[in-house]
Amino acid sequence: MFFIILRITVFAIFLLAGYLFGSKYGSQFIGAVWGGIVGALALFTEAIFKKVSLGVIIGGIFGLSVGLLFANLLLFPLKAIVSQDFVTIAFVLNALFGYAGLLVGLKKGKGLTISGIFRLFKGQGFEENLKLLDTSVIIDGRIADVCEAGFIEGTFILPQFILQELQYIADSPDPLKRARGRRGLDILHKLQKMSNVTVRIVDEDFPKIKEVDAKLVALGRLLDAKVITNDFNLNKIAELQGVSVLNIHELANSLKPVVLPGETIKVFVIKEGKEHNQGVAYLDDGTMVVVENARKLIGKNVDVTVTSVLQTTAGRMIFSKTKEDYEREELRAVK
Repeated sequence: MFFIILRITVFAIFLLAGYLFGSKYGSQFIGAVWGGIVGALALFTEAIFKKVSLGVIIGGIFGLSVGLLFANLLLFPLKAIVSQDFVTIAFVLNALFGYAGLLVGLKKGKGLTISGIFRLFKGQGFEENLKLLDTSVIIDGRIADVCEAGFIEGTFILPQFILQELQYIADSPDPLKRARGRRGLDILHKLQKMSNVTVRIVDEDFPKIKEVDAKLVALGRLLDAKVITNDFNLNKIAELQGVSVLNIHELANSLKPVVLPGETIKVFVIKEGKEHNQGVAYLDDGTMVVVENARKLIGKNVDVTVTSVLQTTAGRMIFSKTKEDYEREELRAVK
């Protein structure tokens, strides 16, 4: 409510200033109209700047300044050579280099934060292709194996609020949660020791946002960083807000061996399935294999033929029949 009153007051000041200026130098109505237009532009600019990060604004101003500087450096020798149309050439060069510098500055400024500005003053430069670590992926631990294999490298950003959540889990009275929290801390230590990975802890926080997942998405937008997670809900929320996500579960599923209908595989039936007379087996990568008419084969190795493959959010499921049953049905179909 306070900000609405403040905006109305600012607009009224511009309107009054235009009215007074018009009454002194010309038409009061025209002066009030121009004052209203300038006030509306000021409020519009304020609304845009509110949505844009500080890094983008600083980057844009710096890029524009550098572009104009280069344009004027080029104009010094041209001034002595070109006498006619120098004003036109100066305008074109300033517009061209200024616009190019502005675009480059806006793009580079996306990943610039308060801590990043201090890093620039220290001579440490810009960082690109940043990745944010979620609590779930730290506790899971497979991220360390992926990094160790060299498939992911670069700078990992660890926000303080994620570290605090991990510490809270590690101090939990529940032994299972405590073990998971300590495992997460061990994984972080392992990542810090890797030569191809840099783990950087940042203090950026969003006091008005209570949920940790929402804070992580907001930070991802601010830094133009990718979020690494195993959380399905966080994955969807981040994608809806335009934040790129690296999901370790999806990576694991994509690396599972491709099994096509008609292929024969050997499995060990370990338990009864949900439907009547079904048996359930698992591949080495954890993929569930449902075998029709295999209840009597529980505890035995059996050759099965794949009939269909179902991809779900939880992973891949394979439906099959014993090789003998499949071949028998094929013979019947031929006859």
